[in-house]
Amino acid sequence: MTSHTASPFGGFTRAFWVREPGRGELRSEPVPEPGPGEVLVRTLHSGISRGTESLVFRGGVPESQWGDMRAPFQQGSFPGPVKYGYLNVGVVERGPAELAGRTVFCLHPHQAAYVVPADEVVTVPDDVPARRAVLAGTVETALNALWDLRPLVGDRVTVVGAGMVGCCVARLLARVPEVEVTLVDVDPARAAVAEVLGAAFGTPEDLGDRLGRQDAVVHTSATASGLQLSLDLLEPEGTVLDLSWYGDQRVHLALGGAFHSRRLRIRSSQVGVVAGRGRRSHADRLALALRLLRDPAYDVLLTGDSPFADLPDVMARLGSGALPALCHTIDYRQEPPCSP
Repeated sequence: MTSHTASPFGGFTRAFWVREPGRGELRSEPVPEPGPGEVLVRTLHSGISRGTESLVFRGGVPESQWGDMRAPFQQGSFPGPVKYGYLNVGVVERGPAELAGRTVFCLHPHQAAYVVPADEVVTVPDDVPARRAVLAGTVETALNALWDLRPLVGDRVTVVGAGMVGCCVARLLARVPEVEVTLVDVDPARAAVAEVLGAAFGTPEDLGDRLGRQDAVVHTSATASGLQLSLDLLEPEGTVLDLSWYGDQRVHLALGGAFHSRRLRIRSSQVGVVAGRGRRSHADRLALALRLLRDPAYDVLLTGDSPFADLPDVMARLGSGALPALCHTIDYRQEPPCSP
């Protein structure tokens, strides 16, 4: 444990830190007295964004991206020690009357209790379970992707990569009238997930009849082979919307074939910027994502749960691939939120 000087509130809690690449630990953290316009939140659940957090855990964030990759309430710096994470749901213990006792979502790292400005939390609708609400940050990413992609009624769209983000994109696309959605992954077991989400499914080897016929492809696999497959699936003048974060990996593509003759496009989607919606704030987008989570189909993405005390081991197993998961959640309900 790392010792700290006591805060004015006099309380301490625990938080997860990446001590160094490949090693995590729980550390003691002071919990300050919430001031005017602030809230004290007791965490109920947090979610692990497997792709990004595994990258952070193994020290794979390139130095050129250390600034852009900072989470809103990150402490420390890459590659470590660093406190990182952004899928947190808790209950407001102290704060403005309109928020007291409410369940809220916050882009906060894995920590049992914390104080943040009140405008940094978004109220979870009463009919959205708290554990499901950890997906708000991922559904927000998927929502931004659809605003970038702007699918049309009747489009044929393939999503390459059935991780958290790809699955959330597939579910949103499946709710657009007459859009034909196919979810692609190298793991055949993801077929059952695709069925719940309302999408067709295929492995890369199954897609011969779809090559060159898709109006658009959303790529989320974070692999060069996945991006190449995405290009191969497009009809002439089609677009790949790339949501992948490659970290320190170089991406090699075969662009000497049909890429130019078929006038194909690759476009990035950046979650930190609200896509083409100048009247919508980041908080507006999160609130919309939480309303979309009234849909129980998203529960299929919650593939495991562990107590907070086990998080260092859980993160190591996720990072190594020993623990398969879409969204693994962390339960804080047995964790004392604050101690003297």
